[in-house]
Amino acid sequence: MKQFALAALMTAGVAGSVSAESWDMPTPYGDATFHTQNIAQFAEEVAAATDGALEITVHSAGSLFPHAEIKNTVRSDQVPIGEFFLSRLVNEDAAYGLDSQPFVATSYEDAAKLWEAQEPVVTELLAEQGLVPLFSVPWPAQGLYTNGEIKTVEDLSGLRFRAYNAALEEFAALAGAAPVQVEAPDIPQAFATGQVEAMITSPSTGANSTAWDFVTHYSPINAWVPKNIVVVNERSFRRLPEEVQTAVMEAAEAAEARGWEMSKAEAEAQTAVLAENGMTIYEPSDELKAGLEAIGEEMLATWRESASDAALSVMSTYQE
Repeated sequence: MKQFALAALMTAGVAGSVSAESWDMPTPYGDATFHTQNIAQFAEEVAAATDGALEITVHSAGSLFPHAEIKNTVRSDQVPIGEFFLSRLVNEDAAYGLDSQPFVATSYEDAAKLWEAQEPVVTELLAEQGLVPLFSVPWPAQGLYTNGEIKTVEDLSGLRFRAYNAALEEFAALAGAAPVQVEAPDIPQAFATGQVEAMITSPSTGANSTAWDFVTHYSPINAWVPKNIVVVNERSFRRLPEEVQTAVMEAAEAAEARGWEMSKAEAEAQTAVLAENGMTIYEPSDELKAGLEAIGEEMLATWRESASDAALSVMSTYQE
């Protein structure tokens, strides 16, 4: 967590009542997901550090609010804190979606460099809506799940393809596939009913959704390293006593550092889980990689044509 966010909030913060606060926190992913586990630990550390002055109850798997509503429920202060997939906000500003642009940042090292460039801009954009980012944690790099090996981009043509944001919808369409919006908890049902036939997602989501029940092959194409973000309503935060605000920000900084390490471990462990359950793990062919990267280049050129100044500044900083 960058110090400017803490400084800004502490400057705005005011002393409040010492009575205990209880916050409900919606998250989109199930309890087995490492993001949710990291957030649960964050909540425990906040409670411990504040001697119970702030208790955060985590409502996982979209059980309190569906994923698409979480950001706005925090913005409207229906709940004070929540987690969501950052690039879901790409229609508000392209700066939110750079981590989901295919083949822009494909390793943890590149993802960290991108977040360093992205965070100040994202913080400013969210501040305009009364929101403050607490921490952001990446998923493992995204891989390709299909029935049978995909040797070229043309092999994806005509497949019903699971999408979870605008960039993946565009990617699927350029590959000749038919994009279908499906949230992570609904993946097994979507495959079982024929709603989708293929997907690009992390090994974490693949293992958590028991992908081996409905697809046979996985290829670590490392298309992008997208992030989740945890945000807090600024007014709710200001109402906390100053020492509780400090505890929250310190726990958030620890959660971000821990979450990145959890993600790295998750990538290796969950890919092994896919193999252990009978999936064929194969490296993408040079022809497939070239075709996918060509789509990425086409998407980036299109992105530049309509990207905001804020988004372009992030890209410029990242590429320096």
